[in-house]
Amino acid sequence: MRWLTLALIALLVLLQYPLWLGKGGWLKVWDYDHQLAQQREANRRLETRNGGLDAEVRDLKQGYEAIEERARYELGMIKQDEVFVQVPENSNRPPPAEPPR
Repeated sequence: MRWLTLALIALLVLLQYPLWLGKGGWLKVWDYDHQLAQQREANRRLETRNGGLDAEVRDLKQGYEAIEERARYELGMIKQDEVFVQVPENSNRPPPAEPPR
């Protein structure tokens, strides 16, 4: 009877091994599920970024406002017959005094 019990336990262990540790076992499935969740999150971030880039490309192709904005802010260009005024920030100057009451 003891040999039969040991044989059944050994058979049970042999049947459980592929379920837990085999090629398609629970541990592998859990690991793949975790990798899939990470990849979906990365894809979501990239789709958001791609959507923004697509909108920017369409804007640059369709109108001159985006081109003009980039020329002004990134390249410091101005239109013909415009006057450029730059007000420097002076951090060493004390704040203005309050008027007397």
